[in-house]
Amino acid sequence: MKRRNSRGNPHKFDATILREYDIRGVVGDTLSVSDAYAVGRAFGSGVRRGGSGAVCVGYDGRLSSPEMEQAVVEGLMDCGVEVVRVGLGPTPMLYFAVNVLSAAGGIMISGSHNPPEYNGFKIMRGAKPFYGEDILKLGGIASAGDYEYGAGTARIEPMLDRYVDRIIKDFPGGRDLKVAWDAGNGAAGEAMARVAAQLPGVHILLNEKIDGEFPAHHPDPTVVENLEQLRGIVLEQHCDLGIAFDGDGDRIGVIDSEGEVLWGDQLMVIWAADVLAANPGATIIADVKASQVLFDQIAEMGGTPLMWRTGHSLIKAKMAETGALLSGEMSGHIFFADRYFGFDDALYAAVRLLACLANRDDTLAEIRKSLPQLLHTPELRFPCLEERKFIVVDEVRSRLEEAGANVTSIDGVRVLTDDGWWLLRSSNTQDALVARCEADTPQGLTRLKAALVEQLVVSGIEPPDF
Repeated sequence: MKRRNSRGNPHKFDATILREYDIRGVVGDTLSVSDAYAVGRAFGSGVRRGGSGAVCVGYDGRLSSPEMEQAVVEGLMDCGVEVVRVGLGPTPMLYFAVNVLSAAGGIMISGSHNPPEYNGFKIMRGAKPFYGEDILKLGGIASAGDYEYGAGTARIEPMLDRYVDRIIKDFPGGRDLKVAWDAGNGAAGEAMARVAAQLPGVHILLNEKIDGEFPAHHPDPTVVENLEQLRGIVLEQHCDLGIAFDGDGDRIGVIDSEGEVLWGDQLMVIWAADVLAANPGATIIADVKASQVLFDQIAEMGGTPLMWRTGHSLIKAKMAETGALLSGEMSGHIFFADRYFGFDDALYAAVRLLACLANRDDTLAEIRKSLPQLLHTPELRFPCLEERKFIVVDEVRSRLEEAGANVTSIDGVRVLTDDGWWLLRSSNTQDALVARCEADTPQGLTRLKAALVEQLVVSGIEPPDF
């Protein structure tokens, strides 16, 4: 394998690509093959200093991913690391490989749900998330050229078959369902097709061919417009439900037989009922953006609801700390530690959803309509300077606490009133603030939005357009 010329040189990453949960940038602009080599080199040095063990490397379907994967492998090998190349597939397949092979770490080359020109790296240290200070330290190793040296090895060990077989294992059977699946031409496409082929019922596949140009639509199932093709097929073909995945297969989107979207917190009610039936009293985590309905439903079912900070790495860490068996985010990251590994895996979540529905008499649409029907805004994102966004949230929190408001400050400020609640937090991945409101009545929602706007204006922030 050809080595990079810069094998021992210090390397400085573009300041914008070292993010809270991953490393991500625009290929040819803020992200290069040299960056990929430096990621492998810096991470491999940390692995060597922390002991021995292999590092698994996988990649998604983006056009730049094969070359990036090659560079990461070279960087790891130049540290003397044993590399296991698990191949093309979704990010959860890489997580799965690290767990079943008891690897020292893993690097997934993936741009996630971002446009085609993006790429990046999601990293694990052992089976734990690698984020925040870990990523900053990796940047420091690279900028100092503080590398380990050695002659590592690499072997190819495809994991797709093992990964699919493990997912199918937790489908117990039940009534046949008619399901439409949309991979959005993302990295989950082949795995999705193999999973569907092993399930009973009727399965209609959309955009299962992995294509880094994403010709059908943008691969982000949290944006309603990206679900329109799936929605059309569900209604036209009279499917029980439709399931969509993001670009690297770690987030899920779902549409019921009436064409209505079920968001992450609504789906969590279904999974929580299943988990709690077998594990009474279990802790179930949802992020601070989730509906109050979810927390109330978990408690009513005998579970222990826990509200936590938004961010898949933060959720995984909290699951390990608390022993929670299920966690979820509004964004569609779903984490099962009940019979699974505790990482976010949209294909596994899909099979667990189908297992629930196949063994219930009510339909997904009926379940949705049975839940309390609250009114809420979508997740609102609006610009705020990086150096200002955390200060604004602190200012709002201080004013509210001084006024005696009912404030939860786990992640930003979530304000509970007689009308419902509103949330303001700073984004961990963008120069932006994030807000959401939920109420029992239209009048209540209007009052919550007005309270949010008032606080933003006092802090000199242009409020979002509701």
